[in-house]
Amino acid sequence: MARSAQLIAREQFEAALLVIREASKEILSLLGDPVAEAKDPQWFLQQLETARLNIGSWGLVAKRMHISDAELSQFSVQLRHLQQLVPQYEGGAEVSSTALIAALRFVSTLELIRLRQPLLHYSTELVLTQPPQQRDANLQLRGLELTLKGLIREAWPDEVKLVDHLKLLFGANKVRRWLKFAKPGDILSGMQFSELAQLLVDKKEFAGHYASLFPESGALSFLIEPRKTLQTFLDDVRLIRNHVLNQQPLTTVQMSLLENYSAAITTPVQQRYVKGKTQVYPAGLSECDDAQLNAFFAEAEQKYRNMSGDMFEIRDVIDSPRHKAPRTREEREKLVAGTLWGAVGIVSIAIAIAGLHLISKTSKPAVASPPAAYVAPSEPAEVRENSPRQQLRRLGILWDESHFRSAIDRNDDHIARLFLQAGMTWKVSWTEQAMEKEQHDVLDLLLSYRLQMNELKPCRRMISTMSHALAQGQALTSIRKSYLKAFCMRPPVVQRQESDYTQALARARATGDKRDEKWAAIQKSIYDEIN
Repeated sequence: MARSAQLIAREQFEAALLVIREASKEILSLLGDPVAEAKDPQWFLQQLETARLNIGSWGLVAKRMHISDAELSQFSVQLRHLQQLVPQYEGGAEVSSTALIAALRFVSTLELIRLRQPLLHYSTELVLTQPPQQRDANLQLRGLELTLKGLIREAWPDEVKLVDHLKLLFGANKVRRWLKFAKPGDILSGMQFSELAQLLVDKKEFAGHYASLFPESGALSFLIEPRKTLQTFLDDVRLIRNHVLNQQPLTTVQMSLLENYSAAITTPVQQRYVKGKTQVYPAGLSECDDAQLNAFFAEAEQKYRNMSGDMFEIRDVIDSPRHKAPRTREEREKLVAGTLWGAVGIVSIAIAIAGLHLISKTSKPAVASPPAAYVAPSEPAEVRENSPRQQLRRLGILWDESHFRSAIDRNDDHIARLFLQAGMTWKVSWTEQAMEKEQHDVLDLLLSYRLQMNELKPCRRMISTMSHALAQGQALTSIRKSYLKAFCMRPPVVQRQESDYTQALARARATGDKRDEKWAAIQKSIYDEIN
């Protein structure tokens, strides 16, 4: 059995390495560094660094690959992790579960990059003698969800205590929502997969109830600690599960990843079951007939649609409503304005009442009729049903960042406006393509929702990208100036840009090179806008 498992792991790993080699050749060619033959992951990482130096920055690398900064960071971190686990590989060598998962996760990221960049044509399908099947993947998804529920139930066998505990952790509003979708006496049936997983991997909950179930060994040593590994694996499972619930076929990479995630998560629990230390039996929960499997996914799909998808990533800690974040400047201004207008309204009503009282005293006495109570007009049902999110759903557009970014890239200000009106946040880095094409409709729209821009430090990347665009002959347009003034007129940014301009000017004077003089002029033009 162990040899059979090792043979399967080796075949999957070698198939993943083959995909990585083919993909590395196309990616390096796209980045202007073509190679005739690709080698191991360590070599690929070195070649990427060389390509980055030739291009000028990682931001320009991300731009050529049509991915965001965060996605490029994920790409490089996964490649570094893989080359640390497997610096070099010789055919037939033993493959650890951590190395296999690292390779499959990197292939999954390569799959995403190929979908984003139409110039890349490499295949990410794993060539296997016995490729995984969709039904097996569905069984594994069902088994994982039931295992999570079983572990939570074992920690909280009393339903009333569990509900009270969930109210403390998540708040009464969220618990009421779960009870609305849940079966009687089973609040867990109303929770989404990410919420079940969040309850398991929260730092305090994990330490108090579940740490003993997951030892620091096997595939759960993938990251520094088992809890962080479990969090990462379950979040990947959530994304794969969303594909299934959206009725999208899984790729061989996704199914292979799911197979390994399922084994990594359930094997420790299964071993404790054999020793009599838990009543949760993962092997039994993964077995069912077609009717049971179809019924499970029909119910899951219905809940997925009713709850507008399972879009939120699994975090380190539960975002408890008891610990409210401090109000933003905009929220404080709204609160003050609301209070002032309320005071004005009260004074106006008092003046009106006083005036009516004086009029009644000077007029003939009459039988006063009781004042009619003011009834605020209720919001029509058609208005609630026509909310921005509902409009997006009717258009068949999922509530996620990729669809929002796609609307920005194609200058679709109508769809982008619906996302913004519904509260979607955005990043300045998403506007680079629109800036290059001068798509003023969507750029002006985003600028009008600047308070929803949540990129932590947007200026370094924006100025770098803009500088290279200007060096290639593009103009410092009015919309670019507007974005610089909106986000970069802050003392630290101005000081850094002044330093960059001073250094560029000194270099231009020292070399006398026209290219250096042009670069210094570009840095000065940007500095002048934000100073």
